[in-house]
Amino acid sequence: MNIANKLRYWRTYRRTVSELQGMTDRQLSDLGIGRSEINRIARQAAAA
Repeated sequence: MNIANKLRYWRTYRRTVSELQGMTDRQLSDLGIGRSEINRIARQAAAA
């Protein structure tokens, strides 16, 4: 993985974490996501 891809991965990861952490527990629940899953989901989103 080159530096450009690493930066793209990191930006996507941070943006996803930020957006999910900004949601209420109810909003996350509606999406079928628990707070403990945010980092895993963000890693998956960044890797896609």
